[in-house]
Amino acid sequence: MHLDFTTYLIVSVIKDVIFLGALLTIVAYTVWLERKVVGHMQNRWGPTRVGPFGLLQPLADGLKFIFKEDLIPANVYKPLFIAAPMMSLFFALLSVSVIPIGNNIDFTLNGTAYQIPLQITDLNIGLLVILGVTSLGVYGIALAGWSSNSKYSLLGSLRASAQMVSYEIALGLSLIGVLIFSGSFSLREIVNSQAHGHWNIWYRGQFIAFFVYLTAAFAETNRIPFDLPEAETELVAGYHTEYSSMKFAMFFMAEYANMVTVGSLATLLFLGGWDGPMFGPPVLQAILPVVYFLAKMGCFLFLYIWIRGTLPRFRYDQLMAFGWKVLLPIAIANVIVTSFFTALLS
Repeated sequence: MHLDFTTYLIVSVIKDVIFLGALLTIVAYTVWLERKVVGHMQNRWGPTRVGPFGLLQPLADGLKFIFKEDLIPANVYKPLFIAAPMMSLFFALLSVSVIPIGNNIDFTLNGTAYQIPLQITDLNIGLLVILGVTSLGVYGIALAGWSSNSKYSLLGSLRASAQMVSYEIALGLSLIGVLIFSGSFSLREIVNSQAHGHWNIWYRGQFIAFFVYLTAAFAETNRIPFDLPEAETELVAGYHTEYSSMKFAMFFMAEYANMVTVGSLATLLFLGGWDGPMFGPPVLQAILPVVYFLAKMGCFLFLYIWIRGTLPRFRYDQLMAFGWKVLLPIAIANVIVTSFFTALLS
């Protein structure tokens, strides 16, 4: 049975607070994890001074950003200069609203059975919403570069825009095979279609699509080896060169929030979502799907960090050529082959 409006509103607010708090916590400790993992890869310790194992380092970083002087250079276009980081962070956080993290919670109250989905809102076009919202995030980067009145910032924002256009096409095409098998844009339905170990990455042969998605996701989130919009050796810091204090922190948080979104999508679309072995009492069976989902997403984030500590940065012409001449043809070929075999076997 569905909840009445008042109860639904209260539950929605509670879920909003929990999901937003969880996302910001994951973002903060992804930064900590990256510093620790890359530190060990480079034979150093990473954060160790603030709290045990440096676990309070994210809190120290947050306080540092809050209390640092907020500088606004002369000759910037102030309204957009201030709005740009807010836009990037807003769209990065908004995408989590349609991501499911587990099965529905069923419970009985006063003899009436209720069902609460473990997501803020369940839309039948959830995948399209995420693709649209994350694509809008590049406007924050583009406006930041333009409004800064700096050549380095402008070049960085132009690179980000061109990068997004180039790799968004391949990323979208990589998802078509998944949509063919699931027959729905609903993220929950896509996960349900992979139940009992029938994950898209191997059971339906979408490992090539996963590779395309993975590569395009790195480019979409401006991460090494595709971090050309920020390339320190060429552009100082790219589109956020002129930013300081909490404005810079917003770009920082948006990048890691986008990493969480990309990892969540990879889990939902290719790795079976929260699918996994179920055992134990009902309470444990309600918790296990969330644990499976977070574990798979965590592995994806670790892969992000691993590649950062391993691969060098591309040249910009290499990045664009790889997107148009290699990744896009592979994505198109995967769609054609998947469609052919689906039609042959139906």
